[in-house]
Amino acid sequence: MTDVVDSDELLRRIQRARACAVEEEHRWRGRRDTLGPTDPDAAREAGVRVMTYEAVLRVLDEILTPGRHVGPG
Repeated sequence: MTDVVDSDELLRRIQRARACAVEEEHRWRGRRDTLGPTDPDAAREAGVRVMTYEAVLRVLDEILTPGRHVGPG
């Protein structure tokens, strides 16, 4: 069954998703930086995850504030 939500609830959910993505991006960035010298393969994997969360953040930012970010990155 699907729930019907109003626009305010949808906005709250998107904002929570963005906050979660920020936390995960920071966590993976720290892991990448920590692993870099000792485990380059794991650091590379963490770097890919950082880039993934950066992309998610760009999409969520565009939903929350259309037109704020122009161009790549």
